[in-house]
Amino acid sequence: MGDERRNWPVFMVLFCCLVNSSYSYELWVGGRDGWVLKPSESYHHWATRLRFQVNDTLLFKYKSGRDSVLVVNKDDYESCNVANPLLKLEDGNSEFRLDRSGPFFFITGNKAHCDQGQKLIVVVLAIRNSPSLPSPSPSPSPAEAPSPGAPDGYSTPPHAKSPPKSLAAPPCTASVFFMSGVLSVGFGLLNI
Repeated sequence: MGDERRNWPVFMVLFCCLVNSSYSYELWVGGRDGWVLKPSESYHHWATRLRFQVNDTLLFKYKSGRDSVLVVNKDDYESCNVANPLLKLEDGNSEFRLDRSGPFFFITGNKAHCDQGQKLIVVVLAIRNSPSLPSPSPSPSPAEAPSPGAPDGYSTPPHAKSPPKSLAAPPCTASVFFMSGVLSVGFGLLNI
């Protein structure tokens, strides 16, 4: 019976790591501005300051019937070719789940707006088998710093209930410390 008690904390720590590492995030492209021609923060700057992971979801908010989001290949992204998208999103409240690692290319369905910069590249990080601390992200240059109170583009889905990535602890660390404390107190009370 004593051996079973010693294995229980190990099981709980591993379970917490598994649950915590399965979170995904919803990110509002363009923050409060949404998917528009001239957002307050450029899409390039917005994307470079975030870390995208497999199963994150991009939310594109725009006026239905007046714009759309096209998922395209690299060549079509660079030339703003709206003729042959891989996927067309056009309901004004479009969601796109990042289902693999690597680059994703998005352009507006309005070629003139695309030529003026309404496009986005998102690079999704590869899935890692073991958790590691993230490297610090580079500081934005003063010319590109967002205005005070600019939205960070994060929204946590109701089922995830976790802080934005920029504030979240690396997977596993916060829950390991928390659960270690809870389990220590719990097993201490059991032995009384």
